[in-house]
Amino acid sequence: MQRLYDFIRRHPTGVDSFWAVLLFGFSMLWVVQGNVGNEPRIAAAVIVLLLCLTVALRRRAPEKMLLLVAALGVAQLALDIHVNAADFAILVIIYTVAAHDGPRWASHLALVGGLSAATFSQMRWPVENTGIGGRIFFTVVMSVPFALAWVLGDSLRTRRAYFAQLEERASRLEKEREAQAKVAVAGERARIARELHDVVAHNVSVMVVQADGAAYVLDAAPDQARQALETISSTGRQALAEMRRLLGVLRTGDAPESGEYVPQPDVRQIEDLVEQVRHAGLAVDFKIEGTPRPLPSGVELTAYRIVQEALTNTRKHGGPDAGASVRLVYFDDGLGLLVEDDGRGASHEMYEDGGADGRGHGLIGMRERVGMVGGTLDAGPRPGGGFRISALLPLKPAH
Repeated sequence: MQRLYDFIRRHPTGVDSFWAVLLFGFSMLWVVQGNVGNEPRIAAAVIVLLLCLTVALRRRAPEKMLLLVAALGVAQLALDIHVNAADFAILVIIYTVAAHDGPRWASHLALVGGLSAATFSQMRWPVENTGIGGRIFFTVVMSVPFALAWVLGDSLRTRRAYFAQLEERASRLEKEREAQAKVAVAGERARIARELHDVVAHNVSVMVVQADGAAYVLDAAPDQARQALETISSTGRQALAEMRRLLGVLRTGDAPESGEYVPQPDVRQIEDLVEQVRHAGLAVDFKIEGTPRPLPSGVELTAYRIVQEALTNTRKHGGPDAGASVRLVYFDDGLGLLVEDDGRGASHEMYEDGGADGRGHGLIGMRERVGMVGGTLDAGPRPGGGFRISALLPLKPAH
């Protein structure tokens, strides 16, 4: 059965031709037996042949075959050729045109022509021994097959159009999902780039400061130099581990399915960060106000990176005697951050423009991070020297 169905789908014209030949054979028997009226059988045979031809060509040119069938019907009425088996082609053409995705005028013409065929047939060849009521009844009964053929074809066309619309919608949604996936990958890579900036800027800064200190005390205080070298070694390993995880995502080209590749520092690790900076030689006063509690991961990562960037800038630009303070304040609806230093600092314009010291890009990254969680950031020189960074991170994203 499946093979037969596949054959019909692959060779529709051949199947139509088979049915046309079969219909022609039955119709010719009808003509030979003399059941076609009083006109010459040659004319009836020609009309039968043409009607069967419309069945064979119905898929190739449905509108033209409809017009040909209409003309043949008029010829039957004019030549007094009675209804015969070949008139079954009228039903086939009505169904074909109604099911075809062609001009709507053809479908409407098929419906009107089919319903009119029964009326004209009763007017031309009325049923004997019946009154007006009987003729009307037969006309209605004979109109039913034409109406059913049109309804079946139109329903098929509507259903096919509905499924085509569903396929188009599915294709469009698939393209939208692919576009969204590309946007997500681009966003993930941009985030990884920011992470790399923070990791490299912080750890390399610590290593440079420790290397300078070790070189300065190498002869006078070998123990301090050894401690500085150990700090450089541990900081370098940590930086390499984080960069390896980050670059692993870029190398595969896929967004991480878990936190395995991308480090996600949180607020609790700020204290470890402060200790690391203290070991690097920067005095930092760290305090927490309010009741610590779990925060959204985006807020915690943003808070950690802001503190990391601010302390890195203090070490790089604050001078040898600079000190810093870090305050974390837990509010009912957010987390407040205040990072200040008393070093030489830099002008607010240099921060914004990314001047020669390179600090502007760090501040731009801070603003991007704070904006992503719906927070606010205020950064600028302190009165009397130094620099201040203040941020408020809401617990719920802004709508």
